[in-house]
Amino acid sequence: MARIVRIHEYGDASVLKLESVDVPAPASGEVQIEVKAFGLNRAEVMFRNHAYLQEAQFPSRLGYEAAGVVVAVGAGVSEFKVGDAVSLIPPLDIAKWGTYGELANVPAELTVKHPSNLSFEQAAASWMQYVTAWGALVEQARLTKNDFVLVTAASSSVGLAAFQIARMVGATSIAVTRTRAKKQALLDAGAAHVIVSDEEDIVAAVMALTDGQGARVVFDPIGGPGFEQLTQSMARGGILLEYGALSPEPTPFPLFTVLGKSLTLKGYLYAEIVADPAALARAKAFIGDGLASGALKPIIAKTFALEDIQEAHRFLEANQQVGKIVVTV
Repeated sequence: MARIVRIHEYGDASVLKLESVDVPAPASGEVQIEVKAFGLNRAEVMFRNHAYLQEAQFPSRLGYEAAGVVVAVGAGVSEFKVGDAVSLIPPLDIAKWGTYGELANVPAELTVKHPSNLSFEQAAASWMQYVTAWGALVEQARLTKNDFVLVTAASSSVGLAAFQIARMVGATSIAVTRTRAKKQALLDAGAAHVIVSDEEDIVAAVMALTDGQGARVVFDPIGGPGFEQLTQSMARGGILLEYGALSPEPTPFPLFTVLGKSLTLKGYLYAEIVADPAALARAKAFIGDGLASGALKPIIAKTFALEDIQEAHRFLEANQQVGKIVVTV
């Protein structure tokens, strides 16, 4: 028996239950890990709230990423052995390989022997954010030296990852945050510039920072009414990658700005990288090198114990953090 977090219904954080569950042996192509830490993601809150793309089959596990030690190996798996320290590149099923708990069976193809300089907490906080940001900025936007990239929801783990990846390729990041409260923390985390949207005009600020050219790349998970300002802040021929819908308000389509600047607006999903073996291999190489060298260093906002999983979800929903929330087991 292992302690596993499950939900038996949709709802607020109180539906997260820590229960003793029999965990089966790993199936073919899987490894079983003794989880040491797992990172929280907004997708898990959405899944719990019945606001996600995937339906739960109750009682349901949940959780996308984790780090730990291999304790069993399924048939057909030769690249891992019992005792290996590993972390998980989040799979595409939030429940089948749920990571919230003491034991988890996970797909071997998405399991990584992370660099030895990472703690389990850091490893558990790495892959979702860096694969998401790398896939958008490097793989799809072809971000390069001398580019400017405008990053909204900048204090999220993905936003912070975007700063670090931009710096690795020589680009300049511009963070957007609503209030001044997080400005210094964002600068400390690697943003080259920070725009406080409650106090500054985003378009004017971006144009001033880019000598009137605008940002060639925009990375946004919000949408909503601010979408039009983002396109007005862009360089001619630029690309905007929309990877979320955090705003509950409608998102206008800025037709004349898109036409006038020959912009590309693209919906982007993390799944595009994980479902493409060649792209995934490129992501593993880039991120693995960055983690090993220290160029990529996950920022952990706060850690919680497994017993405090409800409190951890509430903290995530409060939107006060700068960086990743991690639960230790």
